[in-house]
Amino acid sequence: MKHIRVGDLMTDEVVSVVPATSFKEVAKLLAQYNISGLPVLDDEDQVVGVVSESDLVNRQAARHLVPSDGPDAGTGTGTGTAVSSGAEFMAAEVMSTPAVTVHADETAPDAARLMMRSGVERLPVVDDEDRLVGIVTRRDLLRLFLRPDAEIRRRITEDVVVGTMGLGADAVDVHVIDGVVTLEGQLESRSQIAILTRLAEQLDGVVAVVGHVTAHADAPTPAPHSVPRMG
Repeated sequence: MKHIRVGDLMTDEVVSVVPATSFKEVAKLLAQYNISGLPVLDDEDQVVGVVSESDLVNRQAARHLVPSDGPDAGTGTGTGTAVSSGAEFMAAEVMSTPAVTVHADETAPDAARLMMRSGVERLPVVDDEDRLVGIVTRRDLLRLFLRPDAEIRRRITEDVVVGTMGLGADAVDVHVIDGVVTLEGQLESRSQIAILTRLAEQLDGVVAVVGHVTAHADAPTPAPHSVPRMG
């Protein structure tokens, strides 16, 4: 069964910056394109980091640290740290590195798990040489759950029932409402039911699976026919 790939969801026109891009220019781009993060590229278009709104906010907050008390406080030579103006910062100084990236041929569920583990909201998509080819965000991944019910039903029938399990298209009745799949019918064994349910649950866009499928082995055994004895 095929999962949707990152390459099917990513945006291939990516706004990016270089390490020497100024703090103000990064902030301007984030506001102009209404995005929350930008990949930082080197001279060979390889991703060396990501700079986000939170990176800028954290750096700006550092400017307001109160210098510690002392004879040199406020002079830049004591224990307090004198922080320069935000306009002098460059992307290289505020970016998160190393960048968490993903390849276009990886599955969307794998990308979602990587985002959760890494605590990021976007993943630069790179080729085999780590050059930027696109970007995928949490919002892009949420599109999986907006997949039309008719498409989910078709994929369960064609990819799972017929393609993977080798059954007839009419072996199981598939109904989908708002991503919730209901399966009805009768199969040869309970193991087939377990496989069908598991594969349907793993399909991109499926919210839940309700199973009303029985196995022939579960059907009640008819009572033996009684032949009256001649008295």
